[in-house]
Amino acid sequence: MTFQTSIELLRFHWVAYTIYAIFIISIIAWFAYNLTRKERASNWVRIPFYGYIAFLVAGGVGHHIFTYNTIPWVAEDIMRHDIKADKEYNIEIEKHKWKFSEFPMHFKEGQKVRFNVKSKDLTYGFGLFRKDGTMVMQMQVVPKHLNDILWTFNECGKFDLTSTEYSGPAEYSENGKDKMFVKDAVIVDCKNKKVASK
Repeated sequence: MTFQTSIELLRFHWVAYTIYAIFIISIIAWFAYNLTRKERASNWVRIPFYGYIAFLVAGGVGHHIFTYNTIPWVAEDIMRHDIKADKEYNIEIEKHKWKFSEFPMHFKEGQKVRFNVKSKDLTYGFGLFRKDGTMVMQMQVVPKHLNDILWTFNECGKFDLTSTEYSGPAEYSENGKDKMFVKDAVIVDCKNKKVASK
């Protein structure tokens, strides 16, 4: 099993953690039940109890090892020095304003893209969002350093950009509007058709 997008991964985690939470709650319920009993639990009951706890620990650790191996962008980030990006975009931020080398940033589904982002004053965030408000990816942008992220877009469409770090009240207008929000900053064409810019 391989997850292509963060949405697929979150759905899997939602199911896995719900089941895991039920198991954890069952231990708490068993413990609470035994506290209310007058007689003490016999020693033979402790063996399956500790075995159950060992199973939960192994399951929790195993879940993270399993998902580590199935999240493609983790391995891509670790091996990034050996990966050549299909496209690169340079972006600067200063005084809560974006400056793009190309706008909108336009490429094809499946391409590996490197975003090089530099802040000249404050700490910002570089976050791309789907139209339903769910996050595609993000990174922290530390001032006066080159911050870059390599990403393979396995979904097509238009994505909005905004800062994911609070960088002071100047980021927002008097009525609370996010001045760093950029609609349709990234356009990813589907493999068989182009997504319209407008």
